[in-house]
Amino acid sequence: MHKKLTITLDEQVYEGLHKVIGRQNISQFIESMVRPHVLTGDLAEGYRLKAMDGEQETEARAWSEATVGDVADETR
Repeated sequence: MHKKLTITLDEQVYEGLHKVIGRQNISQFIESMVRPHVLTGDLAEGYRLKAMDGEQETEARAWSEATVGDVADETR
């Protein structure tokens, strides 16, 4: 069951949420950010659920692939 919550945000944060996340996805985004901090549970289950989010996995993979070159340039 879902519950409605009213929160107060800085105007720039509010506008950023609408611009970056999109009006229809804000609740889901906030819940995914807050959930690990307020619910205790099985860490492996949390990773499994995150892995099922194809869009997030694609973004994480792209980020990690982009940073590989940064490490390769470091002197040892």
